[in-house]
Amino acid sequence: MLLSLLLVCLISLGLTSCSLGDRPPRAVILSALGQQIQLTQSAIAQSLDLEASGAPEVTRVRLEEQESLSIGDQKGVHLIGRFDWRLPGDAIKVDSPFELFLERGERGQSWRLALPSGSDDGSSQTWITYPLAIDPV
Repeated sequence: MLLSLLLVCLISLGLTSCSLGDRPPRAVILSALGQQIQLTQSAIAQSLDLEASGAPEVTRVRLEEQESLSIGDQKGVHLIGRFDWRLPGDAIKVDSPFELFLERGERGQSWRLALPSGSDDGSSQTWITYPLAIDPV
């Protein structure tokens, strides 16, 4: 009985460790969320012929779901959760849901924000990717 309980614990720990190994660092997630807000803000400002404000402040990320997937020929991860953010000069923090697609670099040392852009032939997803800053830690 004790041996089977120990085996179940070890297997659970092993599965958890594998799934956590694919998770990007918190700094990468914060950078990707900031970049996604800036891209949206720039597109809206451009369509309204306005000037976009500066970089948003992104804090308190809560992941709810994570799954591995392929983005083109690279490994990627799909993240769903919630985060707090505010625009420069704004006193109000906003709690928002998010959905991110991140592509892992070829050597596994970098990440890119990936945005689905539809399909040319209707059968496969194409992606637009944006490099994320590498934390010099």
